[in-house]
Amino acid sequence: MIGRLNHVAIAVKDLEAAARIYRDTLGATLSPPLPQPEHGVTVIFVELPNSKIELLEPLGADSPIAAFLERNPGGGIHHVCYEVDDILAARDHLKGEGARILGSGEPRIGAHGKPVLFLHPKDFLGTLVELEQA
Repeated sequence: MIGRLNHVAIAVKDLEAAARIYRDTLGATLSPPLPQPEHGVTVIFVELPNSKIELLEPLGADSPIAAFLERNPGGGIHHVCYEVDDILAARDHLKGEGARILGSGEPRIGAHGKPVLFLHPKDFLGTLVELEQA
């Protein structure tokens, strides 16, 4: 069921400062900032040969990333995203295994324009997991 690692998401307080580190210090290629109001974030993707890093900055006071940064003032890894061939089949399988799907349980469109779901971190070794339709 689980496919390739799509990205690792890092929550940051200052998206431009984080982008400078990846662009200027590490020489990475970055996407332009992409506001995602339905998810409460603005993202920049750091392009890697085999995956991506997703830099997440809160967009609005109700952003889940704002709450994460209150608990982790220096920022840090927020979630990992894996691709799945069939997100609905994956969801149904995981629910059958007792995993908790966050939100309504229905996929939403993510930053890549594809359906995504989030899985409860308590069910996955303390790690928030995002699944994205491949």
